Amino acid sequence: MSADKPAGKPAKPAKRAKPAGSAKAPGSAPKGSAGSRPAVAKGAKTKNRSNRAWIDRHVNDPYVQAATRHGYRSRAAYKLAEIDQRDRLLRPGITVVDLGAAPGSWTQVVVERLRIGAGPAPGGRPPGRVIALDILPMDPIPGVEIIQGDFREEAVAARLAAALQGGLVDLVLSDMAPNLSGIGAADAARSAHLWELALEFALAHCKPDGALLIKVFQGSGYSQFVEQLKRGFARVAVRKPPSSRQESAETYLLAQGRKAE
Repeated sequence: MSADKPAGKPAKPAKRAKPAGSAKAPGSAPKGSAGSRPAVAKGAKTKNRSNRAWIDRHVNDPYVQAATRHGYRSRAAYKLAEIDQRDRLLRPGITVVDLGAAPGSWTQVVVERLRIGAGPAPGGRPPGRVIALDILPMDPIPGVEIIQGDFREEAVAARLAAALQGGLVDLVLSDMAPNLSGIGAADAARSAHLWELALEFALAHCKPDGALLIKVFQGSGYSQFVEQLKRGFARVAVRKPPSSRQESAETYLLAQGRKAE
């Protein structure tokens, strides 16, 4: 006798198994058949919808479409182009170092504005130089010196010094961003660390009137970094180009006039 059934009550007869191949109710598809829908976790459905929305927005983005037509490697090229349109940072004859350059869209804009490969600039000025650094590999761009590696490492720093031939830099660009983990505090710390590395590099290698243009994210550590920039440069301005999505915390800081140590 089962302990959870009262005595004297007969047990219900067992249900007969359906014969193999028996039909289900109309309109219901058997599990695993072509008409069935696989079970998907709610989180996976949300993620898939989010991915589809991102893909749709990316494909229909006018800057993505323009970059494809122009041959830029990403829509980020227009962020630098729009800032340069306002501030006239890229002039023939200057030396530019592009940190975190891969895939190379900013470097492409620099090459165009410095007239690298286009012959002497007006007034007979040389076209300028651009050195691109990144830990990731980057496809060649004519006229660009590419150094793959971490610029914090001694061997990479030596290669950069050799490329500069003892000269200083007019403009340091940094469009670097860390791989995000989704943990806010950790991602903010990684971002701030990259900003500080770029600033340290600029202060060590820029000419007295040199400049640093750097991508940052508004949030934890932002105001403190602005203060660091002000200690190292005479002028600091915020730039949010039209091609930078308004809902994004991404913004750019332009520091000009490196202060003497």
